[in-house]
Amino acid sequence: MTGHDQRAPGIGLLTVLLGAVAAGPILLYGLSATSDSIIAELGISEAHFGLLATTCFGAAAIGNATLGRLADRHSDLSLMAFIFVLATLALLLVAVPDGFWMLLLAAALSGIAQSFPNGVTNRILLERVPDSKRIGWVGIKQSGVQVSQLVASLLFPVLAIGIGWRGAALTTAIIPLVLLAMTWQSLRTTPLLPTAPSKVETSAEEAGTNPPKEETDTPAEAADRSAEPATTRPAKHPGMVWALAAFGLINGIGVQATNVYMPLFAVREMGFSLVLGGATAALAGVIGVIARVTWARRMAKGASGPHLLLILALIALTGAVLFFVADAAGCAALVWLAVAFHGISALGVSVVLMAALMRAIPAASMVSASGMVTAGMFFGFALGPLGMGVIVGSPGGFELGWIAVGITYLLCILLALVLIRVNSRGRR
Repeated sequence: MTGHDQRAPGIGLLTVLLGAVAAGPILLYGLSATSDSIIAELGISEAHFGLLATTCFGAAAIGNATLGRLADRHSDLSLMAFIFVLATLALLLVAVPDGFWMLLLAAALSGIAQSFPNGVTNRILLERVPDSKRIGWVGIKQSGVQVSQLVASLLFPVLAIGIGWRGAALTTAIIPLVLLAMTWQSLRTTPLLPTAPSKVETSAEEAGTNPPKEETDTPAEAADRSAEPATTRPAKHPGMVWALAAFGLINGIGVQATNVYMPLFAVREMGFSLVLGGATAALAGVIGVIARVTWARRMAKGASGPHLLLILALIALTGAVLFFVADAAGCAALVWLAVAFHGISALGVSVVLMAALMRAIPAASMVSASGMVTAGMFFGFALGPLGMGVIVGSPGGFELGWIAVGITYLLCILLALVLIRVNSRGRR
């Protein structure tokens, strides 16, 4: 590759970054959108169908927690390819008519495909995208989950009408394959920034050694440096990583407890139709996309991560209170307001967490650090629906469930206050 082939990061690279975040979740959202057909055809219960989400999020959490250090030693291209290949394989397995266990396997692979996107896309941003664009791009690429939700919720049902839900999964498998081809082109033609050290050099610096000076790389050599694995184990993560992971875990419990049961609440407790109940989740997704871009812009302008997390937790708590009041008063209008507060706040947390990491963690440790924070979120995602399901099935019902969700956001507020205090001390 010659220097003439190199170009500044543009829409192609941004598309594959967003696609990497979106590829893994598309399976679960697609299955959820056609859940009635799946339950009827396989003869399973709603509880069994819920195991798909638990398996997916559980696999994602374990993958993020255990594979991050390994990922730090692999190239951007190999990790991105791994994401898209796993996402494709998961969709192809759904098309195999071999019972519910095959769906569980597909869900697990889909979860593993969600183990690397945050880390590797954050590292790509640090190494290839100028600082002036970086945080803004975080907001766009972190919206991949909501984009996946919208695409899968529209595409799967339409395709299922003509070729069934298995055929819908098979057809949708084309999407990650196209993104894989785009990734190869984008990463090979978008060079590392002149100030971005190679992983080997960064690791040597962290280990306290000084590698011999080399001649300046050509643009083509700089573009290929990310393929070199690190030979030294990255330094231990600072306390900030663990604090952000804890915030992601607690917030994740409230997020998925609300996401999974919000349509059911609207139908069962508020008398919404099935279509209108589903619209609550769609509205939350749309608002979530806008929120993530907006909060990323605030971070790009220099806003404090801990302060934004406090604001988000306060807004999320307000949403939980509105759900509770809507249930107690039987007021449908409050449901839509609560959905809006949920989308603005809880669904915007991940972009702030990732942007805060990018300010504090070097590129050589970014994949594993992002993996720990993402693992926290996914453990919360796995716990939230299980806990909410138990509570909703108890005599306390949804009212007790919304109180429990509110408590999780109260804990987020307390943790954000601790982060603010620690940051203030660190600046003195």
